[in-house]
Amino acid sequence: MISKIRSKVASLRWLTLLAIVLSLLIGILTQPLVTHASTDISVDNISSFATDTIYQIVTDRFWDGNPANNARTSHSDPRRVIGDGNPWGSPNRNDRLYHGGDWAGITQKINDGYLTGLGITAIWIAPPMENIDYINPAGPGGIWTASSYHGYWAKDFFRPNPYFGTVADFQTLVATAHANGIKIVIDFVPNHTSATDTFDLPYNASAQYNWPEDGGIYRDGVLLGRMHDSVEATRKYFNHEPAIINWENLEESIYRSMSGLADLNLMNNTIDSYMKDAIKFWLNLGVDGIRVDAVKHMPLGWQKNWVSSIYQTKPVFIFGEWYDGGSTPDAKMVQFANESGMSVLDFSFANVTRRALGNLTANMQDIHNTIVSTGAAYKQVNNQVTFLCNHDMARFTTVANGHQPSTDAALVLQMTQRGVPAIYYGTEQYMLGDGDPASRGNMVSFDTNTNAYKIIAALAPLRKSNPALAYGTYTERWINNDVYIYERQFGDSVVLTAINRNTSQGYNITNLLTNLPAGTYNDVLAGVRGGSPITVPSNGTVPQYFLGAGVSAVWEFTSTTQANPIIGSVDPLLGIANNNVTITGRGFGSSAGSVRFGTTTGTVVGWSDNRITVRVPNVAAGTYNVSITTSGGVTSPSYPGFTVLTGPQTAVRFMVNNATTVFGQNIYLVGNVAELGSWDPNKAVGPMFNNTPSIGSYPTWFVDASVPVNTRIEYKFIKKDGAGNVVWEGGNNRVFNTGQTTGEVTGNWQ
Repeated sequence: MISKIRSKVASLRWLTLLAIVLSLLIGILTQPLVTHASTDISVDNISSFATDTIYQIVTDRFWDGNPANNARTSHSDPRRVIGDGNPWGSPNRNDRLYHGGDWAGITQKINDGYLTGLGITAIWIAPPMENIDYINPAGPGGIWTASSYHGYWAKDFFRPNPYFGTVADFQTLVATAHANGIKIVIDFVPNHTSATDTFDLPYNASAQYNWPEDGGIYRDGVLLGRMHDSVEATRKYFNHEPAIINWENLEESIYRSMSGLADLNLMNNTIDSYMKDAIKFWLNLGVDGIRVDAVKHMPLGWQKNWVSSIYQTKPVFIFGEWYDGGSTPDAKMVQFANESGMSVLDFSFANVTRRALGNLTANMQDIHNTIVSTGAAYKQVNNQVTFLCNHDMARFTTVANGHQPSTDAALVLQMTQRGVPAIYYGTEQYMLGDGDPASRGNMVSFDTNTNAYKIIAALAPLRKSNPALAYGTYTERWINNDVYIYERQFGDSVVLTAINRNTSQGYNITNLLTNLPAGTYNDVLAGVRGGSPITVPSNGTVPQYFLGAGVSAVWEFTSTTQANPIIGSVDPLLGIANNNVTITGRGFGSSAGSVRFGTTTGTVVGWSDNRITVRVPNVAAGTYNVSITTSGGVTSPSYPGFTVLTGPQTAVRFMVNNATTVFGQNIYLVGNVAELGSWDPNKAVGPMFNNTPSIGSYPTWFVDASVPVNTRIEYKFIKKDGAGNVVWEGGNNRVFNTGQTTGEVTGNWQ
């Protein structure tokens, strides 16, 4: 009897379980077919780096994980002795030759916990492609040698640098990084190949060039051409202008060469296709982000066309290097960041921080002024990449004359301010060095007990957990020449940061206003820089707090709920219909709602409470506000500035002859597609260029523009002066039918 009862109970349990399973299946089948996205902190969120901390590595100088792939230290041709040959830790290393660092070394430092312990979530490595394997034994005075250990003298963009490792080694690095929550960013250099000796002479195969490759470019081992070979005059793979003299002249910067490097003609169809295919090669190996070298030195229209092609393939995070020496952003750099589809390295932030916290030639008010000016200038200021130093400049601790507390304060600032922080390898070890190659020394230590290491390790995870650091607004709370207290807020999440750069004097902070909820908060840095708890009363005003000499502290409140949806970032901020776009923020809800570009709804691909993936709807080209509506019917505030392009892009060189101007006038291009301003003179492309002899000189003008493929374009040239006065050329509209590839069209001023 008992066994029968047990049998009946078991049967009832199975029936109940079956009913539950069936009800779940019915529920699933009746729900919208939406793949739920992982959170914005996941390593697979390759479009947005807002929550990430990047760690920049000069691959050859970080760690030698595989001595078997080290560069040559002897060769029958002395120009190919490119390896230093001394042991890794030797003080006698030649810093212009290969030392032996490789991808295996970076992989080891992930596996042994050094990089994961630091809390970084993205690694930016040196250009990974094959470089020339020659040195210059007869440089100025014949006293120096130089190899391409840095990776910026590319030879073949479709092959790995053998001194960094094999394709398999690279894939191992990517897989290891991803398994540990770390993204991989590669440096990519489409502007140039390697050095060449002459700019305007035909190639002579019997000549003794100091740089034997003469800028040669290869595709998977097959030579495409050199800068001075016999067919270059008609093939035009390279620009044949002299070296840049005036680095502030944009035309000169784009179409002349950088210090004798062979300048690629990106408007050439073969080179354009080469660079699109090359970056796809690396993306297919699992790359999550791209740092683009020397964006100031390439046609802006070509870059927009190239970036758009990347987003059609894989919408990764892209940021470029536009050098600027000021503390307020250069107008052309801002225009590039706002229109090109990629972010930029934030030189304004680096410059003011180096001056205020490094050599003390500026003060904390200057930092605040820079934060305000950049916040007003950039469409997505939180996507610009901040840094303190890099491979081309003096290390921060050197600027600070070796004063380690200054480096600590700068790291606290960088890790809690707007933008994506990039930490140059060794900053956490207070490495020294002034410029190339001294600032590219071997990693001196992997000590996890330095204050700098602890600061990064404490604040990098906070950028993941508290959205105020990724997306938050900025408010200055208390400031003088030495003290800087500011707050970041997103929804109800708040981070309050206090920095006193003066290591000899403390300050009484009175009536400090904050949006931290009432309560007592411990210093996130755990007192590494002397910070102590702060108590916030119910009225939000801290009556008095003593900020000691040299003290930095961070206090935070992370809200566990967000009642209404708030968009933090839309990435990328440019695309064509059906491109995937990632929206990050908080309060989206667990069930899929809708996303609108203007008034048109896009197709939701993935949805979670803090991350949405959506396809761009088929709308007219232009700029749109993006908003979301939750499944409960609550709509977020609009996120402005998404650019929808007409369609897939190509680059076309537009030229006009005999266009004379008076002082103050320039020539612009305007046309019937959004990329050419949709006939609005205020959105015209330009000013055009007129001082590059190999292309065109006054009164001939030219500009390289990104335009839709396979499209009938109507356009005209106009004259504009500084006051905005416009003179249209006469005659009928010009017409040009674009194809799939780059093109060129020329006419006379009408």
